[in-house]
Amino acid sequence: MAEMLGTAMLVFIGVGSVPATLIVNGKAPFTFADLGMISLAFATVVIAMIYAIGHISGCQINPAITLALAATKKMPWRDVPGYIAAQVVGAVLGALAIIGVLGHQAVTVGLGIANYGPQVGAGQAFFAEAVGTAILAFVVFGAIDRRSAGGFAGLAIGLAVFAVIMVVGPATSSAINPARVVGPMLVGQVFNGTVHWNQLPVYLIGDIVGAVAAGFLYVALNASRGIAATTDVTAEPVAAAEGALS
Repeated sequence: MAEMLGTAMLVFIGVGSVPATLIVNGKAPFTFADLGMISLAFATVVIAMIYAIGHISGCQINPAITLALAATKKMPWRDVPGYIAAQVVGAVLGALAIIGVLGHQAVTVGLGIANYGPQVGAGQAFFAEAVGTAILAFVVFGAIDRRSAGGFAGLAIGLAVFAVIMVVGPATSSAINPARVVGPMLVGQVFNGTVHWNQLPVYLIGDIVGAVAAGFLYVALNASRGIAATTDVTAEPVAAAEGALS
């Protein structure tokens, strides 16, 4: 339930800020300032949800993050189907809520469905999504590390989302989250919106590859840190012991 509600809020606030901006602007093209406000909407809802439900479900609200955590043995694989199902259902509910609040005009202006234009090839889009999701996942792994500064995980992850969207957004709408892609697509299809289903594999594979790669990179860096700690003869005994145990 927590993952479903968290993902619904992510889509409603974050994705919903896209059609809201277009409606307010009269369908005028985005400016960089508009992109900044959309990025801020995503960041603030991520921060809010982490502090609201992080202690319940971990507030993953992203199938790519869930798969990365399972692949690196930070959560059991048996929990993965339930998490992903809840995230996708939440994304659908969030997209429906956008239409409920903004009306069918939200569908007319695109419903915030992630897509990349003809000037961006599939390879470029894949790379953009993989890099963006990798940055997000790397920050997530670092922020939830028990040795990181306590109480700042939500802020760190939210700011990472903001930063990634500012750069990746112009290329692919910066989905960096398979549920955020699938939910609005399904709802857009039901309400006769424009949906580029042929682009879905690029988003799904790019996001998952990026997140899992970043997860293994963080684990590898931690392993190297542990070795260094055990061989550093100048370290305090307690610090060295903690490094060895990590």
